Amino acid sequence: MFENLAAFVAVSAVVICVPGPDTALIVRNTLTGGRRSGIATAVGIIGGIAVWTLAAALGLAAVLSASEPVFRALQLAGAAYLVFLGLQALASAFSRRSGRLARVSAAGGRLEPNRALRQGLLSNLGNPKIAVFFVSLVPQFVSPGSDSFLALLVLGGIFSAMGLAWLTLYAVLVAKAGELLRGRARRAIDAITGTLLVAFGFRMAVER
Repeated sequence: MFENLAAFVAVSAVVICVPGPDTALIVRNTLTGGRRSGIATAVGIIGGIAVWTLAAALGLAAVLSASEPVFRALQLAGAAYLVFLGLQALASAFSRRSGRLARVSAAGGRLEPNRALRQGLLSNLGNPKIAVFFVSLVPQFVSPGSDSFLALLVLGGIFSAMGLAWLTLYAVLVAKAGELLRGRARRAIDAITGTLLVAFGFRMAVER
């Protein structure tokens, strides 16, 4: 059913571990809402990947990739959402109330897990590059003549499991580090993650 599964796992590990919008969002939401919100963000992101996996298996992702107007509209919507989240983080960092908000975050949950999950889901669904990944790269690891629908689902499941494990571990580590951060250090990280999210959004908007 599969062509060189070990190579697929290796490629997936590189794709998952390279820092990007998902990483920045995990850091921001974990510091804002604690470990539970960070893990919820990871679950939302993987939920988006699961949707893209199913879309690729059904052939819908290929249709999306081939339709430039639809692809471009989704790309711009995803970029706008990343910029919106980044501006929220920057506003928090530079707000006069940021010191009090940081204490609230450390105590437990200015950002509720359900909201964090929704942000993770929407940010991933708004990233059409995931569709391109499943349409252009993943099928190369499917053996000719096999059930491509089932094979793509299995490979997508492997990718999702690896992604969830990595992002959850990342959220836990960030939460541990966040317990040591106070005041200016916390605001500086808010500013950095906000800037990164805005930058990722603008890069997504201009990419072709």
